[in-house]
Amino acid sequence: MSRYTGPRVRVMRALGCDLPGFSRKKIDRRPYPPGQHGQARHKLSEYKLRLIEKQKLRFGYGVSEVQLRRLMVEAGRSQGAPGDKLVELLERRLDNVVFRAGFARTIPAARQLVCHGFVHVNGRRVDIASFRVDQGHTISLVPRVWKNPHVLSSVADETMERASWLNVDKAAFSATVTALPDASSALFPVDVQRVVEFYSLRL
Repeated sequence: MSRYTGPRVRVMRALGCDLPGFSRKKIDRRPYPPGQHGQARHKLSEYKLRLIEKQKLRFGYGVSEVQLRRLMVEAGRSQGAPGDKLVELLERRLDNVVFRAGFARTIPAARQLVCHGFVHVNGRRVDIASFRVDQGHTISLVPRVWKNPHVLSSVADETMERASWLNVDKAAFSATVTALPDASSALFPVDVQRVVEFYSLRL
């Protein structure tokens, strides 16, 4: 499935916020939309506001439009608020868990570890990035990548925010899911109600 390979900071500037899982760079230097008229004042339509919130989730978690739509359908059928459930389902993706545990600097880097078979769940290899972890699952890296410089730099980076619902053992390169994430688990601000409104007209 195709992934976005273009300039990442440009996307974050268009969305108006930093997306830690999308890129380690920030938009502090130019916190306005890209383009010739990026600094001009524009009144955003309600559709544009909903689209921006939806795109935050799509790029922030590195999923395709088809994947996000399927998750929205599943969230709508579940009990509770569909927006909160959507964030929970996205947070429970294996590539995101590897990133939130601090074993990779971005979700694309975490997805590479997963797809190459370097990640185990409860002792068994899982190479599907969209695999959904559950409470009690233990995610670990195989010993052959413990000395990988990219993994080591990620684990040693204290500026990376680890998920509160993960119990991370840096020495063993493992993390245990102690609880299920909620809507507040996202690393970036997102109005999930606008995402629900966006899809309510299209599903």
